[in-house]
Amino acid sequence: MVDVLETRDLVVAFHDVKVLKELSLTIPRGRITALVGGNGSGKTTLLRVLARLLKPTQGVALLDGKEIAHCPPKEVARQLGILPQGPVAPEGTSIRELVCQGRYPYQSWYRQWSHEDEEMVERALEITHLQDIAEQPMETLSGGQRQRAWIAMTLAQNTATLLLDEPTTYLDLAHQVEVLDLVHELNLKEGRTVVMVLHDLNQACRYAHHIMVLHKGQIVATGEPSEVITEELIRTAFGVECRIIADPVTGTPLCLPLMRHREGQHAGQ
Repeated sequence: MVDVLETRDLVVAFHDVKVLKELSLTIPRGRITALVGGNGSGKTTLLRVLARLLKPTQGVALLDGKEIAHCPPKEVARQLGILPQGPVAPEGTSIRELVCQGRYPYQSWYRQWSHEDEEMVERALEITHLQDIAEQPMETLSGGQRQRAWIAMTLAQNTATLLLDEPTTYLDLAHQVEVLDLVHELNLKEGRTVVMVLHDLNQACRYAHHIMVLHKGQIVATGEPSEVITEELIRTAFGVECRIIADPVTGTPLCLPLMRHREGQHAGQ
């Protein structure tokens, strides 16, 4: 089976400071991969390179064997659905209008809006359970609904791969679970490849098949959550002492950070 995305000796530098350092990685088809690491570790930068939003300083990112930086933007958009961090729609934009934007890669002067486009939009609304409120303006939605609308837009692109940059940021716990359950459903029922940046390590362990841990621009661990998430790794990559136990619901690793001793405070205070 061909790997969807890979990088070879990838370097990204800003003002001679390397943010990513000689990264060589592969992301397998049909799996959920979570990119985790501390602030400034290079997670979003890596995702932006994979999405063709950022050109590497050295090395290459490949999509099914082709160098992404040399592929036409519309060609990439027909293969990768991208949800950036904190997207904002123009005021008054309805859910349906937003989702229709996902069909842009298929439009041209000789191919206007078609029955296929309409079917893809309706299907995206159905998958994300937004049909009944499709005419509502984006600004009237809850956080979870808003994220589902953006995911619906990427689904309308009808791509096999989704790249999601912190899809749960600024959402309360209920809406975080709502969005991650949807991502899991898309992978389980449709076999979509998903790469997402997550801050919550426990959510990454619960929802991802594959985890890549970044630290100072390098990958320090990669593999299944049960293989790579250890107390030593958390100490190295996050600078935090913790205990790792089995999640009582899923059996995946559960990270419990240890409280730092505070002088003058005692248990029970």
